[in-house]
Amino acid sequence: MSIWWLILAAIHLAVILRALLLEGRGSDARAAWLLLLIALPGLGVILYLLFGEAWISRGLRERQRRAYEALLPFAPRPTQQADLRGVYGNAFRTFEAEARWPTCTGNQATLPPDSDAAIALLVADIDAAEHSVHLSFYIWLGDHNGTKVVQAVCRAAQRGVTCRIAVDAIGSRGLIRSDHWTAMRDAGAQVCSLLSAPLGMGFLVGHRTDLRNHRKIAVIDGHIAYCGSQNCADPAFLVKRDFAPWVDIFVRFEGPVARQTDIIFAAAWTLETGEDLREAMSAEPPRALPDGIAAIACGIGPLSPRGTMTDMFAAVLAATQSQVTITTPYFAPDPELLGAIVAAARRGVELRIVVPHRNDDRVVGAISRAYYPELARSGVRIFEYCGGLLHAKTIVADGCVALIGSSNMDRRSLDLNFENNILLESDEIAGQLGRRQQRWLEDAIEIDRDAATTRPFGRRIVDNLLTIIGAPF
Repeated sequence: MSIWWLILAAIHLAVILRALLLEGRGSDARAAWLLLLIALPGLGVILYLLFGEAWISRGLRERQRRAYEALLPFAPRPTQQADLRGVYGNAFRTFEAEARWPTCTGNQATLPPDSDAAIALLVADIDAAEHSVHLSFYIWLGDHNGTKVVQAVCRAAQRGVTCRIAVDAIGSRGLIRSDHWTAMRDAGAQVCSLLSAPLGMGFLVGHRTDLRNHRKIAVIDGHIAYCGSQNCADPAFLVKRDFAPWVDIFVRFEGPVARQTDIIFAAAWTLETGEDLREAMSAEPPRALPDGIAAIACGIGPLSPRGTMTDMFAAVLAATQSQVTITTPYFAPDPELLGAIVAAARRGVELRIVVPHRNDDRVVGAISRAYYPELARSGVRIFEYCGGLLHAKTIVADGCVALIGSSNMDRRSLDLNFENNILLESDEIAGQLGRRQQRWLEDAIEIDRDAATTRPFGRRIVDNLLTIIGAPF
């Protein structure tokens, strides 16, 4: 019996050393794992083996690298550099460093008035498609909007359009098991479930089981692209109807940024299916449109250098001169992102953060409130939206620059999920998004500074413990 205790003790010590020595981990996550491993030796080791690292096999990493680099030559290369406003140049360069392509001018963007209108616009584009339809959603439900898109895909595939449909294996498992999935495949569409883990054992396919593809992408004929927070579903969002309506953003783009978005889709598709899409990407890229806007699309994920999404958020905040409004449903930042937000507020930027009043993830909601005191003391104005679950992930800075996409300001989006975002510069589009944010603010309550900084003693203990527990996950 003593030998087994020695073996278990050796495993426990080895895991502690691994948690301490792993490079690229934040000090807060390192400390949290160390505390958990010491306080709960057996359970801590199991949790670490399951969730301790964003583990992806070397083979999978290499395949992803090759797939992306093979597609990079097909990214649009503008004949002239985007004339970006000086202070935001570094923000765009931060995106360019990760995407490995330049910001493109000549794009047009359309902001539909609501989620139903966005789906209607997408269906119309699919019905007008002549060559290809590429769709990737984290959650795709078989409700009214979800069914409309399924039927549009079937119609497109039946008339000979190449349809490639990708959904997350966990987020859209209901669709994958449904007749809708079969109908699209039978109509001729190619369908793929992303990041599948047979029997929940991700090590069989080379990645941590809970790594998810959280992207929301639609590209039609290679020259129309959609980006935003919206899943393929009704605002009623039946799987979590108690928090409805879900309030989202899904912006339609035309121009070179559509090709960038298509490459993000194509790289993930190639990684999962092995299909070589270089020929599909070899068509003439979308031309720059007259009087178009500057924009860049970027896909990030656990294969990106650690802190990449944090760097992107921080770069926009660091460039902000006077005012910025952030909306995010899940606010559980790492120390670097929290520091960037606090620093912007302290230097006098009018900074507003809007989160849902009732969050479908109660733990993240509690973690969000644990950060209220520090935010409030630095001058950040905090609002809780009461008109449903505000799911839109948006940043509008100085009325001229906007960031939209799938990335939340929580640890999953920052470190674990595959995400896609677009950064753009346009007084008109940023103004439209700003007015949309203002509508949300009108249906929100502002958190009083004194109330934010004087939580009850018991609440402070619980919330702050959750920030510790949440840090490593």
